[in-house]
Amino acid sequence: MDIEYRPFWGLFCALLQFVLELVLNLRFLAVTMKKNMSSQQGKLTYYCLLVLLIWLPIPLASNRPWAWGLMNIACFLILFSTCVISSAQVKNTLYKFKIPLTLLAIFITWSALQILPLPISVIEIISPKAANLFADVNKDFATVSVDPAQSTILLLKTLAYSSIFVCTLVLCNSVKRIQVALFFIIGSGLFQAMYGALEVLLGFQHSLFFEIPNRGVATGTFVYKNHYANYLMLCLSIGVGFLVSTLLNQKERTRSRQRLRNLLETLLHGKALVRIALAIMVIALVMSHSRMGNTSFFVAMTVVGLASLTLIKTRSRGLTILIISMFVIDMFILSAWFGLDKVKERLEQTTLTQETRDEVVRDSIPLLLDFPLTGSGLGSYYSIFPNYKGEDINLFYDHAHNDYLQFTIEAGIPATICLFTIAFLAIIACIKAIRVRRNNLLRGVAFGAAMAIIGMSIHMTMDFPLQAPANAALFMFILALAFQANNKDIRN
Repeated sequence: MDIEYRPFWGLFCALLQFVLELVLNLRFLAVTMKKNMSSQQGKLTYYCLLVLLIWLPIPLASNRPWAWGLMNIACFLILFSTCVISSAQVKNTLYKFKIPLTLLAIFITWSALQILPLPISVIEIISPKAANLFADVNKDFATVSVDPAQSTILLLKTLAYSSIFVCTLVLCNSVKRIQVALFFIIGSGLFQAMYGALEVLLGFQHSLFFEIPNRGVATGTFVYKNHYANYLMLCLSIGVGFLVSTLLNQKERTRSRQRLRNLLETLLHGKALVRIALAIMVIALVMSHSRMGNTSFFVAMTVVGLASLTLIKTRSRGLTILIISMFVIDMFILSAWFGLDKVKERLEQTTLTQETRDEVVRDSIPLLLDFPLTGSGLGSYYSIFPNYKGEDINLFYDHAHNDYLQFTIEAGIPATICLFTIAFLAIIACIKAIRVRRNNLLRGVAFGAAMAIIGMSIHMTMDFPLQAPANAALFMFILALAFQANNKDIRN
């Protein structure tokens, strides 16, 4: 190269190197900013999910068309945001939890097929009873559901609950986020408990929310006391699980100075506040005078507590004391002051002649026999049961007061098995987490989730807690936490 061009060539190379470094730095900066922005947006979506869970019980458990319509829209928006912002995590979640998500997808698919118009000849083959009901309409096409309008509403609700389940698996991906979620649930239960108890103690004639008449029992922002009691049971279970997590593997100390230090740490870290919140929730639960609500909570606590004393080999003395104190303090002292005697009296006075729920179950059995495989359609119990009820039932029943029976009637036996298998798998995940996990918070989450699942399983035998959107949404959230408790890849 000519000597006179060498300075220009060196300048050109230096300028090219500068441009290349600038482009690489800008690209790195753009990727970093995009990653940080995605992280912030994911955090915002996560908090939107938690705020939604607190909001759902406030408008009468979201058991009104406008309220569950808002719930559906919010759930779909949160799911959409999660898929856009955390697409890689969504793919990993779908693969990691493929069994429960596949079962849920099967149930959703069948629910959608129930409202799909099919030739009447096909309906006659797969659901002869539905074909007979549509025979008078004289149409060429019909649906498996005998009430497709209600089935459409329930399908949208199911999609909303499924969105909460998926978003919880994706967004609650660290121990810290799970801990914050526990505090949100405990806070929601505390608000409902304080509001419900104060309504009764102050003698309010009408609820402050929507002017619902107060019948002298705690109902919070709910209308139906049993739905209110079930919601408190779920929140109590999570609260007990959190307390258990603080006592696992806790070293025993005997010196008075160390005991004082432990007491101060307990107060500063909020354990005492959580214990007080649980006491208030127990008071409100008993003041609801819900027989199955109280029974399901105390039975679930007994079963899971005794099982955990066997499963947890490195338990501390504090854990044993906590489980015993839940029985002694909550049941025999607090409950005695705030109405356990009334609940006991109602249980003793309840007879088959006073209740008509057994007649409802009796008259619902023919419904199950008429729609064993395909079901009558989600939400159709409301419209079809009056054709089956006997003359000795004078009240109007829009639910079977037994969620197992109602789900089987409306969805059919195969789809119902798929749905409830998810809860069974969640229980197995909880047992594994309690036995083998080293992280105390995740073991506590497994303890609380197991309590919630068992309590819900008991309550469903005599009532319909999953028909309340707020309760169903929170239960799906807890089921997702149960699977996350056994997730080995969860971040600290």
